[in-house]
Amino acid sequence: MTEKTTEKVINQSVKTLSISEDEAGQRIDNYLLAKLKGVPKSLIYRILRKGEVRVNKGRVKPEYKLQQGDTVRIPPVRVAEKDNAPISSKLNKVAQLERHILFEDDCLLVLNKPSGLAVHGGSGLNFGVIEALRALRPDARFLELVHRLDRDTSGILLIAKKRSTLRNLHEQLREKVIQKDYLALVRGNWQSHCKVIKAPLLKNELSSGERIVKVSEQGKPSETRFSIEERYPNATLIKASPITGRTHQIRVHTQYAGHPIALDDKYGDKNFDQEMTALGLTRLFLHAYSISFQHPKSGESLRITAQLDDNMKNILKLLRSTKSS
Repeated sequence: MTEKTTEKVINQSVKTLSISEDEAGQRIDNYLLAKLKGVPKSLIYRILRKGEVRVNKGRVKPEYKLQQGDTVRIPPVRVAEKDNAPISSKLNKVAQLERHILFEDDCLLVLNKPSGLAVHGGSGLNFGVIEALRALRPDARFLELVHRLDRDTSGILLIAKKRSTLRNLHEQLREKVIQKDYLALVRGNWQSHCKVIKAPLLKNELSSGERIVKVSEQGKPSETRFSIEERYPNATLIKASPITGRTHQIRVHTQYAGHPIALDDKYGDKNFDQEMTALGLTRLFLHAYSISFQHPKSGESLRITAQLDDNMKNILKLLRSTKSS
């Protein structure tokens, strides 16, 4: 079966939109990502850089914060997309996502995202979590990601169902009210004294669109706190709590500490990965298992946890058996 390539028209003609009070305060790049659903982030930044997007008839930078009454000009946008997945396969994925919902009310939805699923189709795929949730909730007027997870990372993902909720949770992220904890299986014997890593991270985007992050003095300040959950022969299960929210932060900080995460195709160790694959591990062992925050409407303190998937549980079970023997 040959792969079919089509051209998807996201925005057929020039649009001129006026910013409402509810839309004010958000960055122009985030506004465009919401308006031009399915458009790769790289294309959003390209049309901003070239000045094809205008605010009040002038050029703006991606970080420009929209004001009430601003007039935004959005150019026509066309995206080439490959679609070789059967419709039935996509519908099955959408239906299966329903059982991964951990919490839902009129303000927000909390999902235990499976590994291998991008949060947004704009990452080079044409199907992602946010598209699936919009298909599951066709009557929802507003559904937007509060934060992101890498495609291969599983676990807790917050989705706002109101713009006021999105603003509130973003404020909690900025003020460090939200606490996120991850579980990761790393190579070797993690040193007990290594409890905090503060290593600045610099993000590079290759011509292919792939993002690579490295520790660099020219990078942005980054901090992750670590604790040991369980030790095994040649591996450690750790808890990682990011204080900042940089791209690939936990993955790069663990690599920097000399303990890369199992089956990390960007920052991992091939020999360690082969050992874990031989045990049956089929995915990156990084899971967002816990989040604590204040409910945007009630102010109630919430803590939500997400169980490891069966593959991860089985690997830990096998590692424990090798430890006892």
